[in-house]
Amino acid sequence: MKTAIQFGGGNIGRGFIGAVLSQAGYRVVFADVNQELLDRINRDGKYTVHVMDVEQKDIEISNICAVNSGSQEVVDEIVNAEMITTAVGVRILRFVAPAIAKGIAARKAAGVEAPLNIVACENAIRATSQLKELTYALLDAETAAWADSHVGFADCSVDRIVPPVRSENPIDVVVENFYEWNVEEKSFVGGAPQIEGMNLADNLLAYIERKLFTLNTGHAITAYLGQRKGYKTIDESIADPEIYATVKAAMQQSGEGLIRKFGFDHDAHFAYIDKIIKRFRNPYLKDDVTRVGREPLRKLSANDRLVLPMMTALGYGLPVDKLVVGIAAALHFDNPDDPQSVEMQQEIATLGLEAAICKFSGIDAGNPVVAQIIDEYNKL
Repeated sequence: MKTAIQFGGGNIGRGFIGAVLSQAGYRVVFADVNQELLDRINRDGKYTVHVMDVEQKDIEISNICAVNSGSQEVVDEIVNAEMITTAVGVRILRFVAPAIAKGIAARKAAGVEAPLNIVACENAIRATSQLKELTYALLDAETAAWADSHVGFADCSVDRIVPPVRSENPIDVVVENFYEWNVEEKSFVGGAPQIEGMNLADNLLAYIERKLFTLNTGHAITAYLGQRKGYKTIDESIADPEIYATVKAAMQQSGEGLIRKFGFDHDAHFAYIDKIIKRFRNPYLKDDVTRVGREPLRKLSANDRLVLPMMTALGYGLPVDKLVVGIAAALHFDNPDDPQSVEMQQEIATLGLEAAICKFSGIDAGNPVVAQIIDEYNKL
């Protein structure tokens, strides 16, 4: 039986990628550092994905086990695996790379000729390429050359809302019905696997930015505006007519930039925006605004969901006023339990708002949009 190793046994790992792989006939090995989680997975050998949407259903996921991601066990599993996937957060990939590097070296030493393909399923642009760079930095020249022909690193775009809803069984997961997993076909070694639920793409950047500029942009702005108004969840926030109007307009402004850049059909893309907003309204998910808004410094960086759509639209001479409102709201995000939020507020207080904006976003101080962000910040 085919084996896939899923680094990250959290909600995304279990509720999305691990579930898709299991249903495609893989034996799924979850690699994580949470011993309580590992013990429960190994004890039960199964869990349930609860689809909570207009269409509700329960899906049992079985043929699973778990190992510590820092152990020799995970290296041994890599030797015999066909696929490795991750859902750990892009900042954690550097802690995953050593195990993968050891696994690649062990495959070479064991004379394994079968291809191994790796897909980092993270909310970041070309996360797998980042993981490849981290992994290759740990390989000697001979092993790296062997990996070039035996190991594929395929970038992807992932999209599914999996909120941290606690179930009676702690390893069960609540998810929305919608999901999308687009993977760059040309990057696989030995041919791309045929996995139901995984779409093979030839223009991955278009999919990545469509998701980033639409779901991620709208989700984040909904969270930041919702917190400013005292709402607790995304569905409560988007039900506010003023927030709804701002979020939809911001997504349309980011969409106009995408349409210019990739040649998307205008009507089809705007229909896609409407579909995404409908997902925000799902009352069963109860997705917390503090979860969606967490790590604001990452989300305000030059290549992420707020600044990149705005700068792309500006590059085509398009309106960005609602995207500016979203950035201003993000700068107000105040969560004492979020280290990036605490750091952001300290930087604003120390550097001043203008300098802080430029530092976070990479926008030049002389760019007129900085003054627009400051103006909206002062209005909120």
